[in-house]
This record gives sequence, C-alpha cells and structure tokens, in this order.
Amino acid sequence: MGPYGLMTVIVLLSRLISPDSFVVEWKGETLATVHRTDYSLPQPGIPLINEKKFQRFLDNIGTKVYIAPVNAGLDDVGRVIPEQMGKKLDRRLFMEQFYRFVYEGGPAKIEIPYRPSFPKVDRELLSIIREKQIGQYTTYFNPRNKNRTQNIILAARAVNNQVLFPGEKFSFNQIVGIRTESKGYQRAKIIVKGEIAEGIGGGICQISSTLFNAVDRAGLRIVERYSHSRNVPYVPPGRDATVSWGGPDLVFENKYNQPIFIRALVHDGLVQVLIYSSEGVNYKSRGVPSASEKLPEEISTETYYGNN
Repeated sequence: MGPYGLMTVIVLLSRLISPDSFVVEWKGETLATVHRTDYSLPQPGIPLINEKKFQRFLDNIGTKVYIAPVNAGLDDVGRVIPEQMGKKLDRRLFMEQFYRFVYEGGPAKIEIPYRPSFPKVDRELLSIIREKQIGQYTTYFNPRNKNRTQNIILAARAVNNQVLFPGEKFSFNQIVGIRTESKGYQRAKIIVKGEIAEGIGGGICQISSTLFNAVDRAGLRIVERYSHSRNVPYVPPGRDATVSWGGPDLVFENKYNQPIFIRALVHDGLVQVLIYSSEGVNYKSRGVPSASEKLPEEISTETYYGNN
C-alpha cells in the first residue's frame, strides 16, 4: 500500500472511531453543532472542507460572540471614563481545532477561542486630543417638553465622546442609529413637508443642527447637510441640519492632521457641542452666527412656565 492509501486508511479509521458532531460552546452553552458532512465536499478518500461554506459559518459565529471594545471618554462633569477591551473570535485557532476534528479525530467539543479587540481611543490618547477647543455651539430648548427633551438627550449621548481620526467621515444617522420607541425615543413635534406633525424622535434635529454649527465653526469639511422645509426656531435661518433615518443625513470629514474629539452635553434647556483636538492641530475656524438665547415663540416663556 502506497503512502497516499495509508493516509486515506488512517483518516477513515479516525472518522469511524470519533464522533460525527463538533459542538461549539460559548459561556458554557451550546452555540452551534456541526456535522462533518455539513462542510465536507463529496469525494472519495481524504475529505476536503468546503472553504466558502465554512468561512460563512465562521462569519456567523464571529458576529454572535463579538464584544465591541469601548473607547475612553468623559462623563458629564469631565471625569475620565477608562477604555474597555473587547473580544473577537480567534478565527485561526478555531479553524485549527475544526480541521483537527475532521482530519485527526480531535476534540468534538470546544469553547469559543477569543482574541482581544482593542479600542481606538485609550486614556493616553484622550488626554492629548482634549487639549485644545477648536469649535463650539450652543442652542436652547424647553426642558418641560418631556418627550422632546428625552429625544434630545438620547441623540446627544450617541454623539458624545465620538472621535474622528484624520480623513475619517462622521455620519449622524450611522452614529445615532434608527430612532425607535424600543430605544426610548418618544413622539414629539417634527416638520414634515413644511408642516408641524407628531413623530417618533422629534427633537433630534436640534442635536444635528447644533453639531453642524460646532463643526462648521471648527472648519471641518461638510460633506452632506440639508435644511428643513421651513425655518426652525433654535438656530438662525439657514443654519439647521435636518436628519431622518433612511433620508437626509449630516456628514462631515476631519480634514485636519490630528484626531478630533466631540462632546455633546444637555442640561437645563441647553444643548452644547464642543469640538476638541490636540495642541498640534492645524485648523482654521469659520465665522458662524450664534443662536439666540431667547426661547422662540413655540417654546415661549409662557409655555416654559406651564401656562398652556
């Protein structure tokens, strides 16, 4: 018997005496059960793995077990929130263990092998990119409108502590995500085709508009920005940025030589967005008109004190 025939016999014997199922566990529970035939190409002799099908399986497993890292940031009073390491599937080790099971009759049960997933921003980098304020903008709202206030707070939290590296683009819709009741967004006034209506997420355009004016002051490149179909009361005419999931977006690009750090704060009827970078940033600010501190007509002082 030649060496190829001997290898075939060894492989076939190992398959006969070893289990047919490969059990993948995660946190002590079964995540997937794989049979040899699920990913084997039909041919006599030494089995071959269907690589395309197996890679899709790896992608699926990787998505299920991925734990995203968390960047360092600042809390509402400016204290540092440390970064957190994430975890991701160790594809190479997982493949080795699966191949060993198929070809050598290796262990039929494994715990998901992990690799660390590192955050983009740690405390050291954060301390550098918060040194210099290069842009800021403030708008005002009626905090007694509870639904709208809730929407403003949620959108601000999504934008807060975002870091944009040189050449990177920021998409408001991508960062904030879809606005749904399951995420805590409430029904509040929105503008639809020039008319005031009630809709989920009303108020988030105040965050996008405040952000637009802050980054515009900082001299960043505005890639995409749309105005409402009518003037809004919280920014000067023509200085708004309407956003809608699946529709208009606010997109800007960091054209500078250093990362930028975005702070979005909400308190006592005030929205404030601040843009920071390192001392070594080469930036050129732009003139942007400030928002009025006076409550506009639709959120007048009478409304503010509950007389409506």
